[in-house]
Amino acid sequence: MVLNPVISKLAGKLVVLASASPRRLEILRNAGLRFEVVPSWFRETLDKRRFKAPHQYAVETAKQKALEVARRMPCNHLKTPDIVIAADTIVTVDGMILEKPRDKQDAYRMLSSLSGKEHSVFTGVAVVLCRDKAGDEDYHIVEFYEETKVKFAELSEDLLWEYIDSGEPMDKAGGYGIQALGGMLVEYVHGDFLNVVGFPLNHFCKQLDAIYNQRGGCRPPAGSPPAPAPLDGSPGHAEGAGPAAAAGGRSNEREDSEEARKDLDKIIQLMDGFKASKALFTACKLGLFDLLRRRPASDAAQVALQLQTSLEGTRRLLEACSSLKLLKTTTGETPTYENTKLSERFLLSDAPSSLLGYAARCDDAAWPLFGRLEGAVREGVHRGRGAFCGDPSQDAKVDFMKAMHSYAQVTARAVATAFDLSAFKTACDLGGCTGTIALEIARAHPGVSVTVFDLPAVVELIPHFHSPAPPPDRITFVAGDFFEDVLPKADLYILSRILHDLSDERAHLLLGRIAAACTPGRGLLLSEILLDGSRTGPSRGLLQALGMGEGRQRSADEYAQLLKSHAFVVSGVRRTGNLLDAMLCVKV
Repeated sequence: MVLNPVISKLAGKLVVLASASPRRLEILRNAGLRFEVVPSWFRETLDKRRFKAPHQYAVETAKQKALEVARRMPCNHLKTPDIVIAADTIVTVDGMILEKPRDKQDAYRMLSSLSGKEHSVFTGVAVVLCRDKAGDEDYHIVEFYEETKVKFAELSEDLLWEYIDSGEPMDKAGGYGIQALGGMLVEYVHGDFLNVVGFPLNHFCKQLDAIYNQRGGCRPPAGSPPAPAPLDGSPGHAEGAGPAAAAGGRSNEREDSEEARKDLDKIIQLMDGFKASKALFTACKLGLFDLLRRRPASDAAQVALQLQTSLEGTRRLLEACSSLKLLKTTTGETPTYENTKLSERFLLSDAPSSLLGYAARCDDAAWPLFGRLEGAVREGVHRGRGAFCGDPSQDAKVDFMKAMHSYAQVTARAVATAFDLSAFKTACDLGGCTGTIALEIARAHPGVSVTVFDLPAVVELIPHFHSPAPPPDRITFVAGDFFEDVLPKADLYILSRILHDLSDERAHLLLGRIAAACTPGRGLLLSEILLDGSRTGPSRGLLQALGMGEGRQRSADEYAQLLKSHAFVVSGVRRTGNLLDAMLCVKV
């Protein structure tokens, strides 16, 4: 039976609830809504400090849950949903946001803070309307929240622990469920009771009514801005428009001047840059540069035969790589091709500074990610699929480590030699992957022993990168999680390309753990791309930030402020001229 007429508007549509909460399932099913359940994989790691009001945090979390499911279903060869519904419920008291307790002590902390007080329960809801436009999903997002005031009675210790020991608080925001045993803690409720249970049904139905019944249909998709109104009241003129502006914004400069030609060349290079990248990635993946090292002065037919590719496609790829200075060619009736010093240095599989692993990672992960950049910018969310691109296989892990290894090969020496580290006898590279930086530190500073601390899945694959020659005796590998496990003791901790990937919350958590392991005088070596003070460069750092991951790129001053909050002071900053810069900090 349909309890609310507006629910009938969803009949025949594929409605998805991005939550496995039994309370939300029950509320919506009792209202007569038919839906499928696809729990969201969104990791609820948003930095609460970014939000001016608690309800904004709940709404944003709900939005990210809904969008994750809306994107994942078509990608996993499931039908594109018509509507995805997601919700996030939080409890706030005394300016604190209370979510689900981690353990019994956390539940006790939460419930004690609520005892005898009035608090607010916020549920943020996101409704994502999906339209499949020939395979290109178009999303219109409706967001709202509901607030309910709840007053707890004064709770005795016995009552608190009796309730905690029942197990009910452990999967509920604020540590209680008002619809069950938690109801005995409540003195009064002002507002929507179902909102406290987990879903504001009344507000949801009003939003559906606004979506489907106003003017007889659905609102236009978000992201379709109206035509700008003319500022001067005249039709067809943008701000500052005039004959010169309409012709391109230059009124005094000839378009065939030297400056104009240079500007044109610069902008075309930027616009065509993706073509050069894909040509490079394709040549690397086909093994073109290794082939020409084995068979130099080969012509297009010989290369095509060896690579088992088409003759015409191979010829065009060879010509493109020549234009990019990756190959050199002889002129004549049948041109031949050889590697340049550039490709020999960085694009051979066995070159000491080979970037083949990193090129493969850029092609497999960054290329698809940046292909969805417009949506990421519109929504402000990361649209990637994690370190192993959703593939947990050993081959995927090895490929990821190859990328990190090749990047480290061209940066490690510059980082290891940026400072005199002889005062430190032991070092620990947190997340050190294959130990490339550890090896360079051991070489540059003979008195330093280095422990590489990384996840068990990483450490077990280290032999793939050091066979047949093992690492030196002064380098050891220890398996562990630097967020969970005890950190190895060291005089110097190393974080290379770690902090920029972490949210502020997780960055503070990690730095707090390092600070706790350090006594005054111990050091922290930080290796990252350091933005300039005006945040206008270097471009590779700012372009990387466009991936919209949960972390962010920082300037040296911003890193210094971050470290200062954990009692580290910067003793030196080095612009290495390499891909990564370095900062040396000391615990005070």
